[in-house]
Amino acid sequence: MASYADVLQYLSSLDYPAEKDDVIREAEREGAPPDVLKALRALPPVDYANGNEVARSAGIEAAPELSASQRAA
Repeated sequence: MASYADVLQYLSSLDYPAEKDDVIREAEREGAPPDVLKALRALPPVDYANGNEVARSAGIEAAPELSASQRAA
């Protein structure tokens, strides 16, 4: 499964705001693995303000190893 860091890594040079198609094209250009591309292809077709928004929209948690209370702290 794609991680938050994986998604951000392959979108680091993308100019925002960006549409879903731009996000996917950039990830493909950067050589993203199939699990990252699969997550990005499942994104809703909206404009994204930054990589964090893309990762959240893909349903990827920033720190899945932390509990909700730990993330809140």
